[in-house]
Amino acid sequence: MIVNRDIVIVGQQPWDTEIGSNCKNIAVEFNKYNRVLYVNAPLDRFTMLKGKGNIKIKKRIDISKGKEASLISIGKDFWNLYPKTIVESINWIANKKIFEALNFINNRRLANNIQEAMNKLGFENIILFNDNDIFRSYYLKELLSPHISVYYSRDYMLAVDYWKKHGEKLEPLLIAKSDLCVANSTHLSNYCKQYNPNSFYVGQGCDLTIFSNYKEEELPKDVKDIPYPRLGYIGALLSLRLDIDLLVSIAKEKPEWSLVLVGPEDDAFKKSELHQLKNVFFLGAKPSEELPSYIASFTICINPQVLSEVTIGNYPRKIDEYLAMGKPVVATSTPFMEAVFSEFTYLGNDANNYIRLCSKAMQEDNEYKQKERMAFASTHTWENSVFQIYQAIHTVAIQQKKMIV
Repeated sequence: MIVNRDIVIVGQQPWDTEIGSNCKNIAVEFNKYNRVLYVNAPLDRFTMLKGKGNIKIKKRIDISKGKEASLISIGKDFWNLYPKTIVESINWIANKKIFEALNFINNRRLANNIQEAMNKLGFENIILFNDNDIFRSYYLKELLSPHISVYYSRDYMLAVDYWKKHGEKLEPLLIAKSDLCVANSTHLSNYCKQYNPNSFYVGQGCDLTIFSNYKEEELPKDVKDIPYPRLGYIGALLSLRLDIDLLVSIAKEKPEWSLVLVGPEDDAFKKSELHQLKNVFFLGAKPSEELPSYIASFTICINPQVLSEVTIGNYPRKIDEYLAMGKPVVATSTPFMEAVFSEFTYLGNDANNYIRLCSKAMQEDNEYKQKERMAFASTHTWENSVFQIYQAIHTVAIQQKKMIV
């Protein structure tokens, strides 16, 4: 364990995000034994001008003007920093030297805010934990002089155009200069290892409480009249991550099966042929506390990922959520899925595979398999994942002859 240390966390997701966040879960686990300062991403000028009507952006503007406190206590030895600075929106700049010069200025502004908060809290000899923030936190190791700097890779950011433009150069350099890198998939830890030998796979934690503690209850009204068998998906319906053509093929080839999709849709899903098929049901976004009741209504849970740079190495947390409820799961095969989940899921790559595997899963499902799935999912806790992060930090600290207690 690492105890009684000062840990500063920077990243992409603010504390007030409304979606699930690895970084927030890790911060909570760190805070069980350490003092933690969780730093929100600073407001950039373009977002400020574009979103003045947004209540969250208005709050950040008020903080920048000194109308509200920037440092907030969110628990014992746990603080959330809203940076007062406004950073410049510079990603559009093509000239790399100009971008890097302006990016250093943005980093220095953020670092000054963090240092001010650290001084107020008495933080010293910090562990700096960077959650995939390639640009705004690129120079923080130099500017904050942490005892240990950790880069956390949880998604392949360079598959997204915004990050790719300057990130192709900067992320490998950021990985290389960090004291160590930790990743939530073997694919990403191997990617980091190309640039830093001190790169470690630390697994993925999941807060499965609402899923594992679910007690059978009345099904949601909008599911009751949907015919069985039901193939269900829970999560954002994004064409960047999900294979629309695969879903269309399954629905067309098995009209006697119901395809139930629970989550908000992007434009590609809204315009897709799926909306013309009578056995496809879009139920929209649901509050997180209601998701277990929808999963309970499914015969088979699916994760029809499109194979791409974005998805090939990611850890789909929904798989653990499905398994925590004992449900049979059919998912797209990736090297990571094969390595971690193959024993407890059915993995395929096309409509024929999915149809065959769904039929097989329905035939083989039984109480024994359900208990096996639930037991396996229960091992993927944030406590276990953060323990692996601690072990990685200790390993590197010993190499560098830096004391960690």
